[in-house]
Amino acid sequence: MYQIEYSRDALKSLKVMPRNVSLQIRGKIELLAADPFAANNNVKKLVGREAFRLRVGDWRVIYEIEGARLVIHVLAVAPRGGVYQ
Repeated sequence: MYQIEYSRDALKSLKVMPRNVSLQIRGKIELLAADPFAANNNVKKLVGREAFRLRVGDWRVIYEIEGARLVIHVLAVAPRGGVYQ
């Protein structure tokens, strides 16, 4: 099982969004920590970056995997349109 580390921006986003959405996103991230390479996670690798995106409804979670330490770094959580900038 991977550990999860949140960036300051990701934590701030999770705090200000509606509670039900935040709980749904946190649940998906916990599932991701169990097996980040599972095929049914709605995950894609980002082009030109060493990062991945997790789709949760209209929200996106941008994260990196540090395989040597078994850590998932959650970099950003934002609505679909603005997360990639």
